[in-house]
Amino acid sequence: MNKIKKGDEVIVIAGRSKGQRGTVLKRIDEKRLLVESVNMIKKHVKPNPNAGEAGGIIDKESPINQSNVMIFNPAIDKGDRVGFKTLDDNRKVRFFKSNGEVIDV
Repeated sequence: MNKIKKGDEVIVIAGRSKGQRGTVLKRIDEKRLLVESVNMIKKHVKPNPNAGEAGGIIDKESPINQSNVMIFNPAIDKGDRVGFKTLDDNRKVRFFKSNGEVIDV
């Protein structure tokens, strides 16, 4: 089970996008994430008249390593570490290490 999932709000802790917050759009693989409006790059695109696409320079998100992000904890207004625990009904859930609050409900 991964500590960071699609839809989580994360904050970047390292790299050129340090301090930015965004939502995880998708997991590329085991280590890399695509985060909304974080780690933006400029991509040169050729026009494709058959598909109706215009050419030019576009801004798009680039994958970021999951070691460079932390899940954002709104209670303390900072990034926080995540742990796993099993509830009484045998469900495995994630929780914030600082205050013990459960992320998955």
